[in-house]
Amino acid sequence: MQTTLEQLVSAAQAGDRAALKNLVQEIQDQIHHLAMRMMVNPDDAQEATQEILILVITKLSTFEGNSAFKTWVYRVAANYLINAKKIRDKELGLTFDIFKQDLESGLDPKSSSSDTLSPNMASGEDRIWLNELRVSCTMAMLLCLDLKHRLAYVLGDILDFPQSEAAEILDLSTANYRKRLSRARNEVVDFTSRNCGIANSKAKCSCPRRLPAARKLGRIPEKGSGSSPAYALQNAPDYIAVIEDVQALEAELQTIKLQRATPTFSSPQDFADKLTTVLTLNNPRHDIPH
Repeated sequence: MQTTLEQLVSAAQAGDRAALKNLVQEIQDQIHHLAMRMMVNPDDAQEATQEILILVITKLSTFEGNSAFKTWVYRVAANYLINAKKIRDKELGLTFDIFKQDLESGLDPKSSSSDTLSPNMASGEDRIWLNELRVSCTMAMLLCLDLKHRLAYVLGDILDFPQSEAAEILDLSTANYRKRLSRARNEVVDFTSRNCGIANSKAKCSCPRRLPAARKLGRIPEKGSGSSPAYALQNAPDYIAVIEDVQALEAELQTIKLQRATPTFSSPQDFADKLTTVLTLNNPRHDIPH
C-alpha cells in the first residue's frame, strides 16, 4: 500500500527517521523550484532550499493539520524567502527601467526583431542557446518586483495556486492577495508586452539580437569552458514551440505562458540523508527536533 504524505508526516512526527527522510524527498524539489523562481541564481536557490528544509524539519512538531501539509510547507518557505536577511541582502535592486536598458544594450544590428518569429531562424546549438536566453530573461524579469509581489506572482501565475490557498500561504486575506497579485501581474504583463520580442514583434529586443551580448556579458549561465549552457533545460519547452504558442495568445496569457515555459527545477542535491542524519543525531532522543 502506498504511503500518503499525511501518513509520512504522522510517522515523522512520531520519530520515524525513515519517514522523515522520505518526507524531505517528497518536498525538496517543490521548494527548490520555488527558490529558483524567486532567486534565479542556482547557488543561492540551493542554499535557500537547504535552509527551508531545515526549518520544515525543526518545525514539523508544530504542524497540527489545520491546513494541507503542502500549504504549510509553502508557508514556511514563503516566510523564509521574504524575511531572511541573507535573502534581502542578495537583492540586486533591479527595476523594470534598468532591465529594459540592459536588454537593449548591445543588440546585434545584423538581426531584426522579426527574426524571433521565423521557425527556420535557428537550429541545433543556436536554438539551445536561444532557449537558454529566453528562460534566463523571463526568470530575471521577476527580479524587478520586490520580494512580496514577486512571491505573490510566482504562487499565483506560475505555480497556479488557487487564490485562497496562496493567500493562506502569505497570511493575507483573499482580497489583499488579489490586490498584490494584480499589481505584480500588471507590471509583468506591461513590461513583457512592450519589450519582449517574442510577445511583441515591434519590440527592440529579440532573442537573436540579444544573444551575442547576453553571452558576452554573462547574462546566460555557462559551464566552465563556456561551451555550453549551465542550466539543464531538457524538460523545458523548445524555443520555437514557445514562440508559436505565444503568438496566438493575448498579452496577459502570453506573459503567463512565457513565465511557465521553464524547466521544473528539481533539486540538484538530495538533502534527505544529510539533513535527517545531522538533525536527528543532534537530538539525543532521535525524534523530531523542536
